[in-house]
Amino acid sequence: MNSAPGIMAIGTANPPNRYSQAQMYELISRYAPFYRNERIRHVFMNSDIDYRHFFFDIETVHPNETPDDLHARFLQGSMKIGKEAITRTLENGGLNVTDIDYLVVVSCTGYTCPGLTSRLIKEMNFRTNIQRADLLGMGCAGALPGLQRAYDFVKAYPDKKALLLTVEICSACYYIDESLETVVGNAICGDGAAAVVLQMTDSSEIPKISSFETHLEPSLLDSVGFEQREGKLRIILSKDIRDIAGGLAKVVITKLLTLNNLTKEAVNHWILHSGGRKVIDNLKKELELSEEQVTHSKTVLRNWGNMSSPTVLFVLNETLSLANPRPGDLGVMLAMGPGLALESALIVW
Repeated sequence: MNSAPGIMAIGTANPPNRYSQAQMYELISRYAPFYRNERIRHVFMNSDIDYRHFFFDIETVHPNETPDDLHARFLQGSMKIGKEAITRTLENGGLNVTDIDYLVVVSCTGYTCPGLTSRLIKEMNFRTNIQRADLLGMGCAGALPGLQRAYDFVKAYPDKKALLLTVEICSACYYIDESLETVVGNAICGDGAAAVVLQMTDSSEIPKISSFETHLEPSLLDSVGFEQREGKLRIILSKDIRDIAGGLAKVVITKLLTLNNLTKEAVNHWILHSGGRKVIDNLKKELELSEEQVTHSKTVLRNWGNMSSPTVLFVLNETLSLANPRPGDLGVMLAMGPGLALESALIVW
């Protein structure tokens, strides 16, 4: 294969505090009477999630936090685990911060100005002539548009390196009311960060990004995302998404494979966003995949929950670490988020 943008290194990070589903259900139901019934408990305990990480201490947190409390958690948490993910990625690639020419940060669970790129550049001593971009509001799909911005940069400047960071503090945007969509959000979302470094390479040892494809469903614009209530972010999560995710994924993946003159049978690795148990099951059904082909998505869901934008990169990390990809293998990355957006990429080993 000719020189192409390659994934030179990857790294992940989470807050150190890890709690079981039983612990989180007990915490919320202690303060929210609506949660004290078997139906809500079932949502938590039958989510195929064992643990999630949060940037708070379960012994001291109180669900009646102010918007200022939540904003402080977002800023402190995103900086802490964001720096950890970047540091691990650079170490894994044998790189220094001064080697990076372009920094892209994706996040949707909080807002700060100056953005996270400026704050990370200062605290981590990136070069002061580094190029940067903050991508906001792209939800669970954000890693792939971020990856595409890094891809475009190294294609335009073949001797330079780009670093993408996806970081979400979902514990900064929980919302407790008597709706099922907020129950589901509180039952599956967790905190995490993931980073990758891209550089042009012709090495057969490095996975390369071949192409991207997007499918938007504007008619479903209001089905997924956040709204503002009382100064807080409140999740919007239509119950229909879990049932239509697979069909829409099939549309974008068919376009991606057709663009590259490939069939589904040629794909060796399925790197699918761990959106939730029913989302994964629907993807498996509609894409006609085996249990083995979604094992990494299910592993990420079980150990970390849905961390929004970093999640698909966690699945990529599991694939790189455990699937033993070989030269010539093909992988499809897929994430979905507000818009409604289906984002995909073809990876070539």
